[in-house]
Amino acid sequence: MSDSASRYPGVAQGHRHGRLSARRHPPVVPGPTGLVPLTGPGGARLGVAYVPQLAADASAYRLVLLLHGAGGSARQGLDLLASAADTHHLLLVAPQSAAASWDLIAGGFGADVGRVDGLLATVFDGYPVHDVTFGGFSDGASYALSLGLTNGDLVDAVLAFSPGFAAPPATHGRPRIFISHGVDDRVLPIDVCSRRLVPHLHDRGYDVTYQEFPGGHEIPTPVRESATDWLGGPPEP
Repeated sequence: MSDSASRYPGVAQGHRHGRLSARRHPPVVPGPTGLVPLTGPGGARLGVAYVPQLAADASAYRLVLLLHGAGGSARQGLDLLASAADTHHLLLVAPQSAAASWDLIAGGFGADVGRVDGLLATVFDGYPVHDVTFGGFSDGASYALSLGLTNGDLVDAVLAFSPGFAAPPATHGRPRIFISHGVDDRVLPIDVCSRRLVPHLHDRGYDVTYQEFPGGHEIPTPVRESATDWLGGPPEP
């Protein structure tokens, strides 16, 4: 990981460098609630969102971008935290990768960063958002870490369930990080993945909460609950 962005402001900008331009702002036109398809020109399916009703004592959502694993679907990404969305006022946004997995895994940031940026801009136009979290599973976790650390001036927290690596070309800000990994993971073995990654992140000054569990390449219910509790509820009105 590099801290070049903090030393040389203005470098490494644009989608090829993993940089997002979308930023939170007051909604322009209120968006619908419930399960919301996210489409592009010609009706192309770019992802899906779930927008719960805001409680009377809440003024905004925590937006959680959720990234599926290799070969997965946007709906699988959404399901990572779907059970917690209503209770915790989580606005879930799940993109569909342009290829079988995310662009960084295939060789470098590009098309998927543009897709994420466009979806975030659309959601910011329609909904009040108080914080932004990136999360994912497996390849999606590696991508959430890489993209989240690259955009820590937008992202305040990252959820990484069974990640393989983090490869931000440059870092901005210091988002807090939650990482979980199964000790018997045969897809992304823990010894060469999270047990190397977590100490490295600590050494770079990140606040990392790390949870190992008995199991394989999965997200047990107690881990999902721990991650949601770690995120916290909505802010006081």
